[in-house]
Amino acid sequence: MKVRIKFRKQGVMKFIGHLDVMRYFQKAIRRADIDIAYTEGFSPHMILSFAAPLGVGLTSNGEYADLTIKTPISSREAVKRLNEVMVEGMEIISFRQIPEEKASNAMSLVTEADYTLQFREGMEPPEGWEEKLLAFYDKASIPVLKKTKKSEKEMDLKPLIYHLKVENGKISMTLSTGSTDNIKPELVMDAFCRSIGWEMPEFALLINREEVYAKGHIPLEDLGEDIE
Repeated sequence: MKVRIKFRKQGVMKFIGHLDVMRYFQKAIRRADIDIAYTEGFSPHMILSFAAPLGVGLTSNGEYADLTIKTPISSREAVKRLNEVMVEGMEIISFRQIPEEKASNAMSLVTEADYTLQFREGMEPPEGWEEKLLAFYDKASIPVLKKTKKSEKEMDLKPLIYHLKVENGKISMTLSTGSTDNIKPELVMDAFCRSIGWEMPEFALLINREEVYAKGHIPLEDLGEDIE
């Protein structure tokens, strides 16, 4: 049975990288006595994968992990067992079966994500930045130089920012996410700050990922069904 877990990652857990989160979940699943399936061969490992790994320093209300279990368990019981072994800052929200026709790995389904951002107190741009950010978003194109470990390329951010608004100093944005065009909120804000001639201090932003979506703006959680 294919199952999708939705979880929160908050507090000090934002400093834990993706590989350590994977190892932590492996231990938590064993402690919660979830009968997870393993691969075959000389070095079996849990059939467990994560959608759109979160960067270090970011919090989230919408993280996802897919796993295959051998023995059915109700969603209510699985959430209860897992939360009993979770550390502070990690919380399981849902545990849902994924129907066969929607059983693609979560990572391959991701197309976009919602974020909320705030500047830390005392690290805000000069007065009037909210209006300038909206004007920045209204531009016909937003050329940037995106750097990766192996190369760098110039690209237009504009078509990859699906939504952006500012209210009471809080920024919300929906960005292209996934294996093809994976845009980070830091890239958008760096481009904005450069456009107004202001150098953003290191660690100036508090970033929270709110939700991750499949094509059609469908939350990954909604592709599954609770197990009774």
